Amino acid sequence: MKMLTNIVAFALAVTAQAAEFHVAKSGNDTNIGSPTKPLLTIQRAADLAQPGDTITVHAGVYRERVSPPRGGTSDAQRIIYRAAAGEAVAIKGSEVVTGWKQVANDTWTVTIPNSFFGDFNPYSDVLEGHWFRPRDRVHHTGSVYLNGVWRGEAASLEDVLKPAAEDPLWFGEVSNETTTLWAQFAGVNPNDELVEINARQTVFFPKQTGINYITVRGFELRHAATPWSAPTQNQMGVVGPYWSKGWIIEDNEISHSITVGVQLGIADRGEYPGNVVGYRDTLKDASESGDWSRDKVGSHIVRRNRISHCEAAGINGSMGAAFSLIEDNFISDIHVRRTFGGLEQGGIKLHGSIDTVIRGNTVCRTGGECRAIWVDWLAQGAVIEGNIGFDNSNTDLYVEVSHGPTLVANNIFLSNRSVVSTSRGTAFVNNYFGGIALIAKTTRETPYAEPHSTRLVGIHINNPGDDRYINNIFAGAGPSFNPGWGGMDQQQLDQVPFDMEGNLYLNGAVPPVFDKHPVVLADVKPPFRLVNADGLVEWSVDPAWRSDPPRAIVTAKRLGIAQVPGLPFELPDGSPVKVDRDFSGVVRTPDNTMPGPVETSGSGQFQWNFHRN
Repeated sequence: MKMLTNIVAFALAVTAQAAEFHVAKSGNDTNIGSPTKPLLTIQRAADLAQPGDTITVHAGVYRERVSPPRGGTSDAQRIIYRAAAGEAVAIKGSEVVTGWKQVANDTWTVTIPNSFFGDFNPYSDVLEGHWFRPRDRVHHTGSVYLNGVWRGEAASLEDVLKPAAEDPLWFGEVSNETTTLWAQFAGVNPNDELVEINARQTVFFPKQTGINYITVRGFELRHAATPWSAPTQNQMGVVGPYWSKGWIIEDNEISHSITVGVQLGIADRGEYPGNVVGYRDTLKDASESGDWSRDKVGSHIVRRNRISHCEAAGINGSMGAAFSLIEDNFISDIHVRRTFGGLEQGGIKLHGSIDTVIRGNTVCRTGGECRAIWVDWLAQGAVIEGNIGFDNSNTDLYVEVSHGPTLVANNIFLSNRSVVSTSRGTAFVNNYFGGIALIAKTTRETPYAEPHSTRLVGIHINNPGDDRYINNIFAGAGPSFNPGWGGMDQQQLDQVPFDMEGNLYLNGAVPPVFDKHPVVLADVKPPFRLVNADGLVEWSVDPAWRSDPPRAIVTAKRLGIAQVPGLPFELPDGSPVKVDRDFSGVVRTPDNTMPGPVETSGSGQFQWNFHRN
């Protein structure tokens, strides 16, 4: 019996030992996946991997959709997908196409059998959905790429037959048997270059929900024919967990999605209307059913990625980003084409970001209706800290229809419009607002939840007030309550509580009458300046900006209670908020802290994610 027990124990130990599967372009899917006998496809490795295993992918371009059939069982027993150290690994949702024939001016054409695409053809797949604005034309989820640079879809064949302008175009027609594409290639023969077209809806995305504890590290993830991602409908991206828990998406280059790069949002929950009531019902259903809970979804980490060239959002998600960390990402060139519009466009656009931490990110060059960081509905317990926004055409930060408590601290906002708030219960602490700060009103009724939970307990109108603006620097304009953009007239303002204290106004910015002890230095120029397109920021802070009476470090006790949910300002782990460090982690002076995101007097520079490893 003892011998039998020992044999069983040995067998279990062998079974539990983690495996490593290697994938290489020289491999074969009949191999065992060893370093000397690697597999050929990542999907084959995914089919074999068990909790605790690692998949190491070697240099090359892999044209496939990776759909993990299973995940890990815990953070300690996750399945890791990683690029081999020092090797460039690209996973693409595109295929190479040759055989182009010149037809007119800069325009070439190619005809492809529909069998080329399998069961999904992006050139017949139309963009549509709730809150989508097509702008009186049809849009598809495909594109054409020349040496990695994509073309915009033309509204008609006539448009693509014209000489190419600064932004080249493509157009497609799909029949029962074939797909014909026309594309502009000014001055080059596309058959001598790398021309790719979309062939897959996504790149790294499960086909089932509940695939937990996956790590995706070190890849290039590009070219996804993603659908429009409304918060009431099925949401997809280049990469994402698909309504699962505990993913880590880190150190990747993610780009060229027709809509979304990293998708953390919901799976299809049935038919709800695309309006306020529809989304409220979506939230209610997910909460009451238990599908939206800490045990099942969220708690993801998205960090140190470069995300660009997505026409809806760099990082997106309704509800599925709750309890997550989004940190040190560089997000740029989102919605720059502006051929379609909608209300789900942002560098980071989240609904239901309960206890979500968004920190250390740089978000820039977002276009049109896109907001750099946009937290919408139920940003309860969210922390937005140490981010940089610049060259964003709309707004660096939009806090929309939440009741709080929400903390916005130590951010540097350099665009013409720094922040818009239509929420309550938000604390703006030690930020730099280089542009307009706009406080507006709304009449929407939105829910709130139990502390650190997705369980909804009430609903309340989002009338303005119950906000705190403490120890900030305003250098573009003072806080605006302009009734022309959903703002408030003086009579309404007299009826709502605003806590404003210790703020510094530079460069002609004017404080509101209810700011306590403002410091106004009208002739001082903006102390933060963008140096280059990669987010290098210069700063210069004058020690004379310390005030009398002295500014205290902001704590949870100072912030009080968010009125509607009746909750204190706490971090996601339940500890009380204390803004005792600056943008770069420097400890603040306890007895008289500096206004704005920088504690240390003098001059210096910030580079994106410079302050964290």
